[in-house]
Amino acid sequence: MDASKRQFLRNLTGLTAGASLIPVTELQAAPASAGKRYGMVIDLRKCIGCQACTVSCSMENLPPIGQFRTTVQQYEVEMEDTQQVTQVMLPRLCNHCENPPCVPVCPTQATYQRDDGIVVVDNKQCVGCAYCVQACPYDARFINHETQTADKCTFCVHRLEVGLLPACVESCVGGARVIGDMKDPDSQISRLLGEHAADLKVLKPEQGTAPQVYYIGLGEEFVNRIDGQPGLWFPDHG
Repeated sequence: MDASKRQFLRNLTGLTAGASLIPVTELQAAPASAGKRYGMVIDLRKCIGCQACTVSCSMENLPPIGQFRTTVQQYEVEMEDTQQVTQVMLPRLCNHCENPPCVPVCPTQATYQRDDGIVVVDNKQCVGCAYCVQACPYDARFINHETQTADKCTFCVHRLEVGLLPACVESCVGGARVIGDMKDPDSQISRLLGEHAADLKVLKPEQGTAPQVYYIGLGEEFVNRIDGQPGLWFPDHG
């Protein structure tokens, strides 16, 4: 971390909660796809937990070893009707919320939302304060060990802008991940949202963030309670 960032973090300790940290500035935002709103549908019926998405994302975006922009968490759930234990695969990533709580807490405006809905981080602006990490209810953000700045899934926006699919979508062997423009009624994602409207769920809807990552086949036990780290989870049945 350079001297200017260290000085900024030291200055933060002398500010009271709710104080105005810096004047509002206009960011040099990456070009956004005009008139589009990107979202993703993940069909859990097709996810086999192969982690191809996790590996391809790491190869594409090169986060530090042990840190990931997307993962597939594995849970063991005891079914109430049969008392049998079944394994559930749950892909996790940034939800690119309609109302992203990570944006207003950023003191340098390094985290911002593009016109197409994709939430990104300007690493030149980020000071690594981790306010956005704490604000995200989906455990989708982390401080990159190498850059000491906030890191997260960006829907591989650099690929979208040249007509390619995100690495995780392209590598999904089961075709469980679908990304597209939700404003285009003829897009594959729009058709899926229409066909499966009754079965679509998002994570933690009570947070009011309006996530734009939708799940097909998500059990009710996962809607409000999601552990932050990968592993096996046995829901309470008390």
